[in-house]
Amino acid sequence: MTAPKTLLELSGADLNPPKLTEACLVLIDIQNEYLAGPLALPDAEPAIAVAARLLARARRCGAAIFHIAHKGRAGGLFDREAERGAIVASLMPLANELVIEKALPNSFAGTDLQTRIAATGHTNIVLAGFMTHMCVSSTARAALDLGLRTTIAADACATRDLPDGHGGALSARTIHEVALAELSDRFAIIAQCDALT
Repeated sequence: MTAPKTLLELSGADLNPPKLTEACLVLIDIQNEYLAGPLALPDAEPAIAVAARLLARARRCGAAIFHIAHKGRAGGLFDREAERGAIVASLMPLANELVIEKALPNSFAGTDLQTRIAATGHTNIVLAGFMTHMCVSSTARAALDLGLRTTIAADACATRDLPDGHGGALSARTIHEVALAELSDRFAIIAQCDALT
């Protein structure tokens, strides 16, 4: 039996990640909500550390940077007026970096992210953030429909344990790896942060 290949591999697609100078970095929902409480992610801290390195590299090379923040209702999850809804301190946007608030998993839905990316002249985007199976996945899938070429910085993403539908649970690590495998088939190049220069 031959080793499985992704649809991107079978089509001969270029699977090399773009240079950061030729891409837009989109940091998705790297908010305090994921550090404590019901949505705490087991691998949040390591992913945040990697995302901070990626952000620093993007800043040094002058890449276009967009911070996405999920906006929930007052007093609830992702309350943007409360500490829990704030972007984590180590990834705090600079004054010249746009913060786009969203209400749905897909970062393009109901926002001007597509217009902002188009204005840069780039068609490559690099995604990092939370959660791998939810907002990162939804954004990557939508990006294909919008004609964008997506790379996901895998080690700068994380997710949480989920019910398995049979009374048990699937680990965050399993959910993360499966989500990336699904996306690699047709929607995104999957890369480690160190490959993005």
